[in-house]
Amino acid sequence: MKRPRDTNKLAKAVVDIATGQAEDTKPKTTPKRANGGHARARSVSSERRQEIARTAAAARWGS
Repeated sequence: MKRPRDTNKLAKAVVDIATGQAEDTKPKTTPKRANGGHARARSVSSERRQEIARTAAAARWGS
């Protein structure tokens, strides 16, 4: 059920959902999370991650 914008209608809808007279639908959107870093961490070896970290630290703080 789509939630109405009118305050009184919204209150009625909330009561209907709470009493079981109406079904509450979950929003169609799902929270999205960036998975690139996690996938890269799984696929890159420990030695390569350390090398990447050293390069990044040198670029950040100077060599």
